[in-house]
Amino acid sequence: MKTIFRKEVTDYFTSIRFVVLLILALLVCVSTIWFDLQHIRGNSPNDTAFVFLKLFTTQPEGIAGMFSFITFMAIFFVPIIGIILGFDTINGERSSGTMSRLMAQPIFRDNIINAKFLAGLFILSVMVVITVLVIAGAGLWLIGVPPNSEEVFRLFIYLIFTVFYGAFWMALAILFSVLFRRVSTSLLISIAIWLFFGFYTRMIVPAVARSMDTFLMLLRFSPNHLFEEATLVLLHPQWRGAGLLTVGESANFMIPNPLSMGQSMLLIWPQLTGLIALTVVCFAISYVLFMRQEIRAN
Repeated sequence: MKTIFRKEVTDYFTSIRFVVLLILALLVCVSTIWFDLQHIRGNSPNDTAFVFLKLFTTQPEGIAGMFSFITFMAIFFVPIIGIILGFDTINGERSSGTMSRLMAQPIFRDNIINAKFLAGLFILSVMVVITVLVIAGAGLWLIGVPPNSEEVFRLFIYLIFTVFYGAFWMALAILFSVLFRRVSTSLLISIAIWLFFGFYTRMIVPAVARSMDTFLMLLRFSPNHLFEEATLVLLHPQWRGAGLLTVGESANFMIPNPLSMGQSMLLIWPQLTGLIALTVVCFAISYVLFMRQEIRAN
């Protein structure tokens, strides 16, 4: 499995899709730093609680709020990376005729799909870590305030949570790559589900919900919302996880005392468990289907 893993990682680093992912990461960094430059320097000098985390929680007003760090990572950046890394994992090998040659080698079949998933997970982790580190480094230059130990720990937990979130989208794309023989079909279905959940949280749920309890219940069927809700709790310690207002809109209603790291973890534990479960289910179905499929030489 190590040989396949190294081959997949090398292929990713030398492919055009890695360049596309780097461009996406650059867009996230530039937009986040730009909004930080516009908003953080205008804050009151007395507002110094968790000032380093404000680099990641700055929420512009209006349509620009869609390009804030939290929203952009939840709706665009991480799902797109996961889909790009997974949509042609299996059927791409089939369409190029290399799967049968790979299966002819003295390796176990499960090593193929496991190594491909782990290689994609590695690339996903690299992209997420690079993005956060670039923003953090630029933030140190911007505000001149280093993070304290709790802020570092919150960012570390956020990185782990983000990787699990991206792993869900990658596992979902791999599932469609196993189910469908055409690469274009698996890509289109993955994008369709991504768009559905994007509209689901912004348009469909508000149109059908008749009460706040129903509203929250329906929203939590969306992996996008699970990740975004947990991110707010992790990166904004005053956030209690209740309600769906943005950080800026709800600031006047928050209790000024921040939650401890342990209390924040208790709040996001259901979201983390849900995303891990979704990832495991998608990959387990892909694994079983792949192990049972007949693969013939073209």
